[in-house]
Amino acid sequence: MLHGSQHYEAQTLGVGKAIAVLTSGGDAQGMNAAVRAVVRVGIYTGAKVYFVHEGYQGMVDGGDNIREATWESVSMMLQLGGTVIGSARCQDFRAREGRLKAACNLIKKGITNLCVIGGDGSLTGADTFRAEWSGLLADLLKAGKITSDEAKKSSYLNIVGLVGSIDNDFCGTDMTIGTDSALHRIMEIVDAITTTAQSHQRTFVLEVMGRHCGYLALVTALACGADWVFIPESPPEENWEEHLCRRLSETRGRGSRLNIIIVAEGAIDASGKAITSEDVKSLVVKRLGYDTRVTILGHVQRGGTPSAFDRILGSRMGVEAVMALLEGTPDTPACVVSLSGNQAIRLPLMECVQVTKEVTQAMNEKRFGEALKLRGRSFENNWSVYRTLAHIRPPSTKSGYNLAVLNVGAPAAGMNAAVRSTVRIGIIQGHRMFAVHDGFEGLAKAQIEEIGWGGVGGWTGQGGSRLGTKRVLPKKYLEEISNNISNFNIHGLIIIGGYEAFTGSLELMEGRSKYEELCIPFVVIPATVSNNVPGSDFSIGADTALNTITTTCDRIKQSAAGTKRRVFIIETMGGYCGYLATMAGLASGADAAYIYEEPFSIHDLQTNVEHLTEKMKTTVKRGLILRNEKCNENYSTDFVFNLYSEEGKGTFDCRKNVLGHMQQGGTPTPFDRNFGTKMGAKAVMWMTGKVKECSRHGRIFANTADSACLLGMRKRSLVFQPLVDLKSETDFEHRLPHHQWWLKLRPILKILAKYNINLDTTEAAHLEHITRKRSGESQM
Repeated sequence: MLHGSQHYEAQTLGVGKAIAVLTSGGDAQGMNAAVRAVVRVGIYTGAKVYFVHEGYQGMVDGGDNIREATWESVSMMLQLGGTVIGSARCQDFRAREGRLKAACNLIKKGITNLCVIGGDGSLTGADTFRAEWSGLLADLLKAGKITSDEAKKSSYLNIVGLVGSIDNDFCGTDMTIGTDSALHRIMEIVDAITTTAQSHQRTFVLEVMGRHCGYLALVTALACGADWVFIPESPPEENWEEHLCRRLSETRGRGSRLNIIIVAEGAIDASGKAITSEDVKSLVVKRLGYDTRVTILGHVQRGGTPSAFDRILGSRMGVEAVMALLEGTPDTPACVVSLSGNQAIRLPLMECVQVTKEVTQAMNEKRFGEALKLRGRSFENNWSVYRTLAHIRPPSTKSGYNLAVLNVGAPAAGMNAAVRSTVRIGIIQGHRMFAVHDGFEGLAKAQIEEIGWGGVGGWTGQGGSRLGTKRVLPKKYLEEISNNISNFNIHGLIIIGGYEAFTGSLELMEGRSKYEELCIPFVVIPATVSNNVPGSDFSIGADTALNTITTTCDRIKQSAAGTKRRVFIIETMGGYCGYLATMAGLASGADAAYIYEEPFSIHDLQTNVEHLTEKMKTTVKRGLILRNEKCNENYSTDFVFNLYSEEGKGTFDCRKNVLGHMQQGGTPTPFDRNFGTKMGAKAVMWMTGKVKECSRHGRIFANTADSACLLGMRKRSLVFQPLVDLKSETDFEHRLPHHQWWLKLRPILKILAKYNINLDTTEAAHLEHITRKRSGESQM
């Protein structure tokens, strides 16, 4: 947003201006969230906002296709898949004649700001339109279609693009709107197929979308532990047929009852010839005689409700797009609002289009290594982790090191995916891997066993913790733990868990002065639904919990829409951390989210009640309030419910819902499976280096601060941070980091719920350049 001292009222930024929003090209889940945010933030800034129905076709046809939007017209849109305002492929707009008509329609409504939500084709079209604008104006004026006054008022056109595409094929953004939801659909189907395939000992070949980009296929393969994946960016080597068949029979030999092969629809071999799912099936049947089935997922991947991630992404990008449009000048290049790590950034539109085209060109010229690099670090990292897990055989010579893995704290979906990749990458590195059951307590009671490759088979899609997890801290067991580390000859510990994993590891460090056995490296991987571990912006399990809450809120809103004039008060988990309540509030369109980090008084509660009373007078006759479980000792969920019930008498009635432990359950989302897999892999690579570094004459001695680290996601990359350095960042009383990035998103939640607050526009998403971004890009 804005920076420096440009601290003026965002509420007057759009006065006298008009913005049009359109969705173009293929639909993608989350487009509606972006449209809703553009409309509401546009209105909040004082601008007029117009819907352009049916994409560019609607802009060319004009008339009723360009309609003014109201606050209420975007209500209940957030949870709908597809695009409510319609999308169409448009031939007319490709010709200058069509663009002339479109320009005339915009000028007549005084629209000089355009927000385009679509893929690279749609965004390139928008840029052409902008480049020709002055010529189109001159032609329209000459033909007498517009007055000189109208021409003066519309002297330049501002354009901001948001990338909506399930393929995640646009360079410059980590995630495009719709990708995460498409992965959700794919994983639901993969999980369902896995159960039937295991019953019959079958091989399944799944074809997913991605004509030019293998992102969906690659992440699906990582998230389900597929035996093989075919993607257009990296064709298989010569003799891949032999290799594939050998791999499938090896998997069966290890006792697995199923094989899964993922094929991107654009998969090709090294000579550029297509590899189809039918080709793969006939190969497996002919050479191995396995019972093999093909499933082509098709348009299912575009359908269904958007995931929580896509709703938040769409909402954040929509807000940023309005700000970028209203700050635009005739000299600002058309930009794309994109995501890097967890930050919204602006990039010049044509630079992104250029790099995206370079990928296609590299693939056409069979420069596949370069195509992979151009896709960005995130894509490359996924590919290297997948290849390591799927294609590298464990060495015959052992490293001589023994590593143990344990889960600590409450269960979180994705823990099993992290354990699986930790164990397998460890075995690939030549280590002996030990599984510790029931956390630090199990480490003290010698609940330790060696675990092999097959021991973690099929774990990625399972929720909860297969190893068992407890909140018990190690302090009172240090002697027993030291003895077991010595008895089992453990050289390194990988601790996957929540806040207790962090504090427990600090206790182990403190114990090093008394017990020499504790002088071994250890690494903490944050996994908790609360997302309250210092040193990481995200924890494994939080995404799954967020989706569970969001889905539940959708159902509750639906029931409220049926009964009318009803307000629901929902209590979420999170301890003192308001992450789940805030993010679920953004994803489900809540009216308020009460959290500990933002103190509130009885006056604030009263304001919220009055706000809802006003809302009941509109066409939107329902309310949704989220309350984090520990946001306030005295204003309990019951208190808030009673207050709302009393104050709302005669206007609305109330219901309350405590979501409880369902937030810790369920199968992990694609994000948590992928995140867990990558965190596990990265932790073991670090550990391998550390044990070697701390090895003296066959013994390990690690006593430095950097031999006990936490692996966290910070802004744009995964980093190892010494645990002792994180102490100063921690509020130990409330089990929280002092600084939490997501608090900056809270004003968006309030603005989208129609509160009249000041949007702090000091933290700017200024224009960056894609070349610079590619060199230091996110690892997620």
